[in-house]
Amino acid sequence: MKEKVLILGLSKSGIAAARGANKRNGDVYITEGKQPKEEYLKEIEELKKLGIKIETGGHTDAFIEGSDYAITSPGIPPKSEIFQKLHERNIPIISEIEYAYRNTDIPFIVITGTNGKTTTTALVSHILSKKYSAPVCGNIGVPPTSLIDEKHDYLVCEVSSFQAEMTEKFKAKIACWTNFTPDHIDWHGGLENYFRAKAKLFLGVQTPEFSVLNAKDEKLAEFAKECKNVVMFDDDKDCYIKDEAIFFRGEKIITLADCPLIGHHNHQNVMCGIAIAKLIGMNNEDIREQIMSFTPPEHRLEKVREMDGITFYNDSKATNPEASIVAIDSFNNVDVALILGGRDKNTDLTEMCHSINKHIKTVLLIGEATQRFEENLIKNGFSNIIKETSMENAIDKAISLKPDVVLLSPACASFDMFKSYEHRGEVFKEYVLSK
Repeated sequence: MKEKVLILGLSKSGIAAARGANKRNGDVYITEGKQPKEEYLKEIEELKKLGIKIETGGHTDAFIEGSDYAITSPGIPPKSEIFQKLHERNIPIISEIEYAYRNTDIPFIVITGTNGKTTTTALVSHILSKKYSAPVCGNIGVPPTSLIDEKHDYLVCEVSSFQAEMTEKFKAKIACWTNFTPDHIDWHGGLENYFRAKAKLFLGVQTPEFSVLNAKDEKLAEFAKECKNVVMFDDDKDCYIKDEAIFFRGEKIITLADCPLIGHHNHQNVMCGIAIAKLIGMNNEDIREQIMSFTPPEHRLEKVREMDGITFYNDSKATNPEASIVAIDSFNNVDVALILGGRDKNTDLTEMCHSINKHIKTVLLIGEATQRFEENLIKNGFSNIIKETSMENAIDKAISLKPDVVLLSPACASFDMFKSYEHRGEVFKEYVLSK
C-alpha cells in the first residue's frame, strides 16, 4: 500500500518534496493555506498530471486524514493551525531537508548560524568544486530534494533554524555553526529554543562526523564541550589569523590581502571554508586558488567598482542596525561615506552610532528613517550628516566628497523607496556603474 505523504505549502521546497515523493511511489497531497501565486499556476497543472492532489486557500480534514507523515515548508510557523491539526492526529512533521537526507546516500555538509550562512555556503561549494561536485542547496534557495537523484559528491546545505527544528535523523558529514545572535525569538518561543533548534544538528543521533564551531562566539565555545570531533575556527589551534594570513593547524593557507571578502566577519566565513575543505582532504594551493576566484553573493558587502580612487560597496542586505555594524566595522583608517536609511524598524541605534563614530567620516541619510537616524546620530556625538532625497543624489554627493569608500549599508528595510533589498542594491550598482 502506498504511503500517504502530506506536503505543507506550495513553495519551492514543497514542490520539490512533492515531486520526490511522487517519484518514490508516494500518494502525495499538497495543502496550501493561501491562494496560489500566479507563478505557480503552470506548475500546479503539471503536478496534477502526475497524480498529485492539491488544495489551496485552506487545510481540509480530508487532505490531512490518514497521512503517514507531513513535509513542511520553512515558512510555516510551528504555532500554526495546520501544525495543531497534525499534532492532534499524531502525524509526524519533518522538514524537506530531512526528507532529502532519508532518500539519498550523498553526504551533506551543513552550514548554519545567525549571520554569514549564505556567503559561507556559496564559498564552501566554490572551494570544493575544484575537485568535487558539491552544489549549494537548502535555505539558499535550492531544495536538496531536487538534487538527490543526480550524481554529486556532496550537498552543501544552508540550514535555517526553522529547517533544523524539523529534523530527526538528519546527520551531516560536516556541520558548521558560524555564529549565534538573537533572532527569530517569536517564532521559536524564546532565545534558548532558537539555540536548541540549531543545536539538534550537532547532538545525539544527528551528531556529524565533524563539528566546525566559532571559537570567538562565547555561546558556541561553551557548546563545543557538548559536541564530538570539534574543529574550532578563529582560535589559536585549528584555524586562525596570524601575521595578516589565515592558517590551518600551522599551515599558511592564504593572506588576508588575497581574500576577495573583506571584514573580520567575512574572514571568519573564509576560515569556515578552509576548515571544511581541509577536513575533506583538499590541498592548500587548491583551497587558496578557489578562495581567490570566489565572487561573493550579491548585496552582502559586495565590491561594485573602483573609480577615481573611490571604492564602492553594496551592502543592501543589511536591513537592520546589527548587520550594518558588521559592515561599518570592516573599515579602519579610511575615509568612508556611508549611505544609510530606508523604512525604519525602530530598533535601538546606540551601538550602530558608536560604530559610525569610530569608522565613518560622513553619513548620507535617505528614506523614511532620516529624522530618527539624524536625531540618534547627533545625540551620540556624530554631526557630519547630509540628507538626500534619492539614492542617486546620495551617490552623487558622496562622490563629490572624494572619500576612499562609498558604502551602502542601510540598516533599514527597503520598502519606502524600493521593492526589496535586492532592488535597492541593483539601483545602487547600476547608477555607480553608469558613472
